[in-house]
Amino acid sequence: MDELEGRFRAANQEEEFFVGMIRIGVPDYPERAYREGVANALIHRDYARLGTVHVQWHDDRVQISSPGGLPEGVRLDNLLVTDPRPRNPRLADAFKRAGIVERTARGIDTIFREQLRGGRPAPSYDRSNETGVTLILPGGKANLDFVRLVVEEGRENGALNLQELLLLNHLWLERQTTSAEGAEVVQRTPAETRRHLGRLVEAGLVESRGRGKRQSYILASSTYRRLGLEAEYVRRRGFDPLQQEHLVLQYVNAHGRIARRHAAELCKIGPAQATRLLRRLVGKGTLAMHGQKRGTWYGPAED
Repeated sequence: MDELEGRFRAANQEEEFFVGMIRIGVPDYPERAYREGVANALIHRDYARLGTVHVQWHDDRVQISSPGGLPEGVRLDNLLVTDPRPRNPRLADAFKRAGIVERTARGIDTIFREQLRGGRPAPSYDRSNETGVTLILPGGKANLDFVRLVVEEGRENGALNLQELLLLNHLWLERQTTSAEGAEVVQRTPAETRRHLGRLVEAGLVESRGRGKRQSYILASSTYRRLGLEAEYVRRRGFDPLQQEHLVLQYVNAHGRIARRHAAELCKIGPAQATRLLRRLVGKGTLAMHGQKRGTWYGPAED
């Protein structure tokens, strides 16, 4: 471990910036995540198999692999929630007594948390199979705006937990999510995930849209502003109903008619939402519907 950590520190560069008067260092790879990843590979490998632990530093990632599949009962979809199951308990205890790994035995949480706090994508075990476990720590340019957001939020409201970091990172990458999609990311039930998303909403970091099964979540306007992406929020938030109606009427005035697909493209909404919008205008007596099924179009209502 000393040799592996020494080689790591020699290659690991650090970028720095300031949040107020506080200096924040952002390394190529978080040392705690690397240490836990290497320790896990040594502790949990299958020593009955030939082979060795490999630590590889690539241009875009650090890759740590070890012989033997995941311990019994551990799968890719429950890594973050399953109870610790060391394949070599005495070796695991020795590493904890030596202070190399966390005594909580939740090193996997540390790997994910430190990677996300460093403004980089979540770690990946997707290359693992029944013969070996492979951990990928993505590298590349850190998202310093995300780091700043995490630091500022920690100072104001306390540190974000792992589930909140995972959901924020997911929203940053995908721009929108639901409790069902978020549940796959945090490996919790949709109900538990809604509670975590609810706390992010209460903190003003996330906004919810819709209700029930149609409820979805996007980053809040203040979050986009802190990340320097105000225009992206407008694109994600979309137009309110009155703006949508105004756009449709402007289109009809200019072209004489509008079809559902044109309304969907114009207002950046789905086909079903476009249908409801057009029928709402028909109900108000502003537009008239013509044709049937696929040939349906909408034009100005007759006086």
